[in-house]
Amino acid sequence: MKVDYIIVGFGLAGMSFVKELEDNGKTFIVYEDASQTSSNVAGGVYNPVILKRFTPVWQGAEQLNLAIPFYKEIEEKLQNIYDYTFSTYRIFNSVVEQNNWFSASDKPLLAPYMDTDIIQKKYHGIISNNGFGRLHHTGRIDTKLLLDDYKKYLLELDVIRYKSFNYDMLQLGDSIVIYDDLEAEMVVFCEGYGMHKNPFFKELPMNEAKGELLTIHAPELEVDFLIKAAVFVLPLGNHYYKVGATFNWKDKTLLVTEEGKKELLEKLDTFITVPYEVVEQIAGIRPTVKDRRPLVGIHSEHLKLAILNGLGTRGVMIAPKVAKELYLHIHEGASLDPESDIKRFNTI
Repeated sequence: MKVDYIIVGFGLAGMSFVKELEDNGKTFIVYEDASQTSSNVAGGVYNPVILKRFTPVWQGAEQLNLAIPFYKEIEEKLQNIYDYTFSTYRIFNSVVEQNNWFSASDKPLLAPYMDTDIIQKKYHGIISNNGFGRLHHTGRIDTKLLLDDYKKYLLELDVIRYKSFNYDMLQLGDSIVIYDDLEAEMVVFCEGYGMHKNPFFKELPMNEAKGELLTIHAPELEVDFLIKAAVFVLPLGNHYYKVGATFNWKDKTLLVTEEGKKELLEKLDTFITVPYEVVEQIAGIRPTVKDRRPLVGIHSEHLKLAILNGLGTRGVMIAPKVAKELYLHIHEGASLDPESDIKRFNTI
């Protein structure tokens, strides 16, 4: 069978590139073995401001301008809701942080998102002695539901195969690649931290970070906004909240740990005083890169192989933009962003 593309992996990167292919009438087959779970367990939050230092996220506004309509189109296609908008409240730990917030809110890249007024309202169960800073135009994408629905849609179209990809079976020609019963013009690898097993791209410098998250039930906590302090508290509805996240650079397993749970609860208890119950704990591996930029591009020797990876902690914002950039690079010869292009490492 002839197709235009073989896509390996179906997290946010793979899904975003598949949508780009569908929008442009290209044919494809997806290989997905569910070995990478970072997109499924992600908080899915989109926010163009780094709340630790009150600085702009890299290309944050540009990413959001593409991402919001991108997810809206998928909602219309799959007839479900994945995008939940809300404000984000950053708890101030000191007057110094208040002043830093005021200074940042005057900057052109940040002013559209940062409220210049300090929120002094008291919320039951939240310690906020120095008030909150409020961000607008933030929200979350329900990544697990989104990916589950999209995979069901692809299964109905018979274009997804739940199999591991065997690199040894890949035959590379000058104009086509052959894999199993398929002839394709291009293979795009969207494997997350599974990239380390990929013989064509494993030399790229990915440094994965394990993250653990909790879901809690707090009947007395009445907020419909995301709280950012030592950890984030993300409203899910009906008094359920997601709490996260840890960063572990050594543990590469997908197992939840007591250490991760303890760390999250100790941080949560520094600003939440109402009773709660932990109802779930999950873990995933974030595919991060040492310079905190994605991995996008075509192999320098094998020109029919491309990669879309390394989305890190802001995958819901980054994925639609880099997927479009890779597609335009392949089909129209458009230049890749040099900060994303894998050529910056001179290893592939």
